[in-house]
Amino acid sequence: MKNIATLISGGVDSSLVVHQLCEQGFKPTLFYIKIGMEGAEYMDCSAEEDIELCKATARKYGLELEVIDLHREYWDKVAAYAIDKIRLGQTPNPDVMCNKLIKFGCFEEQAGKHFDFTATGHYATTVSLDDKVWLGTANDPVKDQTDFLAQIDHLQVSKLMFPIGHLQKQEVRELALKAGLPSAKRRDSQGICFLGKINYNDFVRRFLGEKSGDIVEFETGKILGKHYGYWFHTIGQRKGLGLSGGPWFVVKKDVSNNVIYVSKGYDAALQYGLEFYMSDFHFITANPWVDELSKGIDVTFKIRHTPEFTKGYLSSKNGRYFMQSTEKLQGIAPGQFGVVYDNNSKLCIGSGEIAL
Repeated sequence: MKNIATLISGGVDSSLVVHQLCEQGFKPTLFYIKIGMEGAEYMDCSAEEDIELCKATARKYGLELEVIDLHREYWDKVAAYAIDKIRLGQTPNPDVMCNKLIKFGCFEEQAGKHFDFTATGHYATTVSLDDKVWLGTANDPVKDQTDFLAQIDHLQVSKLMFPIGHLQKQEVRELALKAGLPSAKRRDSQGICFLGKINYNDFVRRFLGEKSGDIVEFETGKILGKHYGYWFHTIGQRKGLGLSGGPWFVVKKDVSNNVIYVSKGYDAALQYGLEFYMSDFHFITANPWVDELSKGIDVTFKIRHTPEFTKGYLSSKNGRYFMQSTEKLQGIAPGQFGVVYDNNSKLCIGSGEIAL
């Protein structure tokens, strides 16, 4: 009988994981990872409701629940990473780093190492191929979360179980209701987990402050307005610029001079690009294209969390990985991750930070 740790959040997805494992005869040990500091000005993330729902699920199945406090590790490794990237004018992805460093990093070191497997409510799958375990995409393309898992390594993925990865979200809801789970009707959480009720801009303002700068039309050099700091804006952004007569999109940032460049209209050429480099590219399990990347290979990829996969052509030279897209990409933002899949979008191969 496998010894399984299960990460539970109080949401419907992870609760159904518990139900399914118990239905299969397992008796998993449940863990709630606490990453917010209650009452802290910059990380007020109350876990009370989450933990009560986790306790209710544990009681329903007669299981142990342990709360692991990783708020300091989260701050040191993930929140600080996000602030550093924002300070550089880049667009961070805290969810990617949380999975890599906290859920499957610090948790593994503290508790997960004592178990054969760790089960989670992520929408993903694992695939055994060529005596290796690969990260596979979920059956529900809208909920697929492999792009948030694209920085984990082969040891992490080989220990993971994704029991709901083969289900559609609606099926998860229906099964949870049928099972009478306490969280069956709970709404999905939105936004960055550690912020809790705090507005994203308020969080950034707490650490980077405000500094007035110009919003400039890229094509003409005309000053259109003012902003409160380049760190509040990202490439491809449309909303929150306070400009009339739009739509306006952020197409460039001058970090040293605190200038935001914008371009008008949905068809503005500067919104789009066809290629980008990725730095520090990370293969999750292995490089399946060792002998092919110097010439290039057909792949699919994502540059943000969307249901769609884009077809592209991946090549490498001198350790740099270069992606050429078959279609125009809107808002290629440095700091975000380019996530690479096989040509059939079935396996998530790896990822690297976008570097223009």
